[in-house]
Amino acid sequence: MSKIRNNIAKEALHYRTQHNTRRQFLKTSLIGLGGMSMGALVPGQAGLAQGSHHGMSDTLRQGLRHLAPKAKSVIYLHMAGAPSQLELFDYKPELAKLDGQDCPDSLLKGKKFAFIRGVPKMLGPQASFSQHGDSRAWVSNYMPHLATVVDDVSFLKGVTTDQFNHAPAQLLMHTGGARLGRPSIGSWVTYGLGTENEDLPGFVVLVSGGSNPSAGKSIWGSGFLPSVYQGVQCRSHGDPVLFLENPEGITRDMRRASIDAINQINETEYREYGDPETLSRISQYEMAYRMQISVPSVMDITKEPEYIHQMYGTEPGKESFANNALLARKLVEKGVRFVQLFDWGWDSHGTDDSTSLDGGLWNKCKDTDQAIAALLKDLKQRGLLDETLVVWGGEFGRTPMAENREGKPMAYKGRDHHTEAFTMWMAGGGIKKGVTHGTTDEVGYSVTDGKVTPFDIQATILHQLGFDHEKFTYDFQGRPFRLTDVEGEVIREIV
Repeated sequence: MSKIRNNIAKEALHYRTQHNTRRQFLKTSLIGLGGMSMGALVPGQAGLAQGSHHGMSDTLRQGLRHLAPKAKSVIYLHMAGAPSQLELFDYKPELAKLDGQDCPDSLLKGKKFAFIRGVPKMLGPQASFSQHGDSRAWVSNYMPHLATVVDDVSFLKGVTTDQFNHAPAQLLMHTGGARLGRPSIGSWVTYGLGTENEDLPGFVVLVSGGSNPSAGKSIWGSGFLPSVYQGVQCRSHGDPVLFLENPEGITRDMRRASIDAINQINETEYREYGDPETLSRISQYEMAYRMQISVPSVMDITKEPEYIHQMYGTEPGKESFANNALLARKLVEKGVRFVQLFDWGWDSHGTDDSTSLDGGLWNKCKDTDQAIAALLKDLKQRGLLDETLVVWGGEFGRTPMAENREGKPMAYKGRDHHTEAFTMWMAGGGIKKGVTHGTTDEVGYSVTDGKVTPFDIQATILHQLGFDHEKFTYDFQGRPFRLTDVEGEVIREIV
């Protein structure tokens, strides 16, 4: 062991000696002076240039908040594939009366759809609806557990988007742009707030449903922000984080020695080139070392009481949305700022039973409904719901007419992608309780009141965390960027 330490130290000393020349000193000094000048001109990156190994905690000290925060953390539940609002929350009895009739030309003329061609048939709701709680919110029989907590929820029934394909719509919802390259909302939040727990990432991602979202891992990427702010994907079965454990034959002391040597080299590189990504690399090495101890314990749900497992419907050792929902509670309880749950499989086209409204959608609701309601109840009983903002939704909605690929009826009942109206909801974190904002027309095709966009959703999330979304920017390529681009308004009706 001591021999290995000595060899690593010698390599690091040799590297430093190579760079410790008069010419290198002058070169480094010039870069430092230039960096100071640029730091004054580019305030969005000055804080990073002055950072240290702690990365996110340095950002926390910058005091980027503009408002008194209502929430300390966010749990974002994204149902990848776009759940049908017409089978879950947007009750349309008039649509039931039109079931099987030809779709009116007024709903088709000048419109673009992902798959619908020709004249499709109208499709009535495949679920039964009833009102629940003191708020009298409409919820279908697909979500019986959520129906018990509607008085803690604010429904947004007038959500719209301008993207009708999955990947661009998911990117728009989570990064503020339909193209690759922009930071995710979780990255923005951790850039602005850091983490309350230096032993855990500020932004954790949990995936269920057997696949990543259509947009891939880019929707939890850091974009042009330093990579230390990207989401860390964890797993609810097997090793929580891939490659976190030491290889066979490597002890923790050996890992510590190797990280020290690597970071000495990184520090020399940073002094030479001033690249903030070098600081990110140092932070990531240090974080990975600390996570070897902290992550396995926080990601272990086996020690939770039996009543908690029954409440969530968890199955330790398996990959499931229920396990991830319980982990989300444990993570925010430990100080993680942003926990993102992606559940794949909500694309209800009706191409087969797994994508049908009365088969696949029913099963997806069965897999998630109990755990979602349990998450809200569990946060509330622990006094965490008031400071944790929970967001639920997909990337767009579903059409009130049946899908008819190639102009032909489908074998199973399904709906096409729809951009003009869908439902999301928020709870906790300073959001009003038992409110429904926004309405759609009698068949659920268009928003008639309370229209909101992905930018409005993003602005509201940032507002609850204490940010003015118009002032919360990062300088890149010569101009300030923000999550909400040049749009977005806080949804005042629900805060």
